[in-house]
Amino acid sequence: MQIDFEIFSPIHQIHDKLFDERGIKLFIKRDDLIHPIISGNKWRKLKYLLRDARAQNKTHLVTFGGAYSNHLLATAAAAAKFGFKSTGIVRGEEVNNDTLFLCRLHGMNLIFTDRESYRDKAALFQKYFEHDANAYFIDEGGGSALGAEGVSELINELRETYDHIFCACGTGTTAAGIINGIIEHQLSTVFHGIPVLKNGEFLRKDIDAILASPAEYDLLTDYHFGGYGKVTDELISFVKNFTASTGILIEPIYTGKMLYAIYDLAAKNHFKAGDKILAIHTGGIWGLLGMKDKFTG
Repeated sequence: MQIDFEIFSPIHQIHDKLFDERGIKLFIKRDDLIHPIISGNKWRKLKYLLRDARAQNKTHLVTFGGAYSNHLLATAAAAAKFGFKSTGIVRGEEVNNDTLFLCRLHGMNLIFTDRESYRDKAALFQKYFEHDANAYFIDEGGGSALGAEGVSELINELRETYDHIFCACGTGTTAAGIINGIIEHQLSTVFHGIPVLKNGEFLRKDIDAILASPAEYDLLTDYHFGGYGKVTDELISFVKNFTASTGILIEPIYTGKMLYAIYDLAAKNHFKAGDKILAIHTGGIWGLLGMKDKFTG
């Protein structure tokens, strides 16, 4: 079975008085619409990894994530779709939740491990799958040069140029892929990454390691709201208001933080009149399943 399917990722303009008053235009690339589960950067990062696994005649995808990992769920769904067996090594104590239910429903076997052991993923892969010749290692979040290659194709799909492109950053693979696409097309677009982890400047090293060539870009590290998976009432309110006013569902772990940053920068007159901004919706809306209490409290 061929590892491919048609990408559906339209670009919609976001209308808001804030942008009108400052003479700027905000657009959002709807990578969340690529697939109901293998959406956003998840599909883009998995595409060439799955092709590599198929080329090596590997039939068993092994990957890693937390108990509410969108990546685990996307890998489980991709494995089911393209005829692979899958295993997810889950950080932390054994639990049952909506995300892991969906992983299992797609046929994924789950192995839970303590947080200390989880830090050495290569050792865990060896421990459980050293004698499984069919096993194929996929790092947490799909982080890899092959993952970045898939993401870089996003730039091929743009029909006009933008002054700024914004994207949330977790592992840095998506950021590197977009920057590589900008380099390939020789665009003057400025890339802005929004690390969702505390002290996110460390991602620069990971991004630089998989860039096609050295490049200038921004990492805006003040929009993590306390760290990975952390939120505040202000951020939750923003996500609620954005979804209700646009009809575009977002979550507060990645895309919510990225869009909050754009609105905040616009309010602080960071952009010039006439600027066109493209925000990348990286999917991951299933992450809302782990935060339902934040929205009802």
